[in-house]
Amino acid sequence: MQKSLAVLLTFIVLAAGAQAEDQSAIAAPIRQLFDGFNRGDPKSALAAYDEGDITIIDEIPPFRWRGRGAPMAWAADYQAHARARGIAGGTVTYDEPTRIETLGQRAYVVVPTVSLYARQGQPIREEAQVTFVLRHSARGWKIGSWTWTGVPPHPAP
Repeated sequence: MQKSLAVLLTFIVLAAGAQAEDQSAIAAPIRQLFDGFNRGDPKSALAAYDEGDITIIDEIPPFRWRGRGAPMAWAADYQAHARARGIAGGTVTYDEPTRIETLGQRAYVVVPTVSLYARQGQPIREEAQVTFVLRHSARGWKIGSWTWTGVPPHPAP
């Protein structure tokens, strides 16, 4: 009986460790995307995306980008939006995912974020959640879509 209990406890500990490793691997491309954005490193940020059909939904016009070129089109529209509104110095801070759901080679991940930037010289803050859908392939976990859901931008304290 004690031997069976020891085997069961060992299995539970190993399974918990494997789940933590899996969640870290799932979150890795999300960290890569945000860190690349924050460093102004588009090559690193773009490498976080899956190949093929990508969907991005964000608060800047035209609000939705879809297809192979969606990440680059979003980046171009983000830059144009920022220039037109006098936005500079954008960074996104993020916490650990608050939710990770997986089914086979797919994952659904929710990450709390804060966007900080200056608009016409005034510090602006925007709290949000970003919801990601990822796919696992031979290249590892990669982002297939994301949606930014935030409060209206407001003066930073």
